Amino acid sequence: MIDHIILLLDLAGTLIFAATGAIRGVKTHLDIFGVTVLACCVGVGGGIVRDLIIGAVPVAAMQDQNYILICIITALVTFALPKRALAHPGLIKILDAFGLGVFTALGAAKAAMYDMNTIGIILCGIITATGGGVIRDVLSHRLPPTVLKTDFYATAALIGGALFCVLKYFHIPAGWLFFITASSVTVIRMLAMYFKLKLPAK
Repeated sequence: MIDHIILLLDLAGTLIFAATGAIRGVKTHLDIFGVTVLACCVGVGGGIVRDLIIGAVPVAAMQDQNYILICIITALVTFALPKRALAHPGLIKILDAFGLGVFTALGAAKAAMYDMNTIGIILCGIITATGGGVIRDVLSHRLPPTVLKTDFYATAALIGGALFCVLKYFHIPAGWLFFITASSVTVIRMLAMYFKLKLPAK
C-alpha cells in the first residue's frame, strides 16, 4: 500500500517539476518542442542523476513510461494555456516548494532502500530535489541556478534529509516518515520565501 502511495507522490512530484520547467520554457519564448524538452529534463532530471549515483539502473524514468508521458502531457497542457494564466510571478516558486519537499523525501527514501549511509541519504535527497531545478535554470539561462543562491532552497532539502535520517533512526513508520519529511521541507521553503530568509553571503 505504502509503495503505491509513494509511487503516486513520485509521479505527482514529476508533474509539478515538469510544470515549472514548462512554465519557464513558455516565459522564455521556447517553441512547443523546447517547452516539452525542458519539462522532461526538469521532471525526471534529479531522479535520473540520483539513480545513476546509487546504481539503480535502468533508472526509474526509463523503466516506467508514465514519468515521461506525464512530463509531455504537462508540457502540452501548459503550452496550450493562455499566458495570463501563467503570469503569477510566484507560480514557479510555489510549485517548486511542493516539488522540493516531495522529491527530498523520495530521494532519501530510495537511498535508504539501497542501504546508503547517513551522508548518502541526505545527499540523495538534495540531488533528487534540486537536480531538476538546476537543469531548468541552466537551460533557460537563469544563472546562477537557484540552488546556488543565498536562499533556503538546497538548505531546505538538506534539513529535510537530516530529519529523514533522525526519524528513521527512531523507526518511524514509512508513511509518516515520508509525509513529515516532505511537509517539513515544503513548509521551510515557503516560510523562507515569505520572510525572505537568506544565508549569509559576501
